[in-house]
Amino acid sequence: MIIKRGIVVSHSGAIEWGVGKVMEVSACKATIQFSDGITRKIASSHYPILQPADAASFVSPADIAALPKVRATVKRVKKVKEAAA
Repeated sequence: MIIKRGIVVSHSGAIEWGVGKVMEVSACKATIQFSDGITRKIASSHYPILQPADAASFVSPADIAALPKVRATVKRVKKVKEAAA
């Protein structure tokens, strides 16, 4: 498979990443933005692992509705200083 900027691919070794769009290609690596929101640099030696994917299946992380992050709040107990007698 020829890797070119703008094509949509999937990584057969990491299905959980989803499909990715090739953002940049150099002689030794390709920069790919995957649907899981992480941009990864794939070495050219790993190009055979990349498979063509349907362009319609790529969902840009910016297109995914941003859900507010909910943080677990821990109630902190205030330390009360005892008066020395």
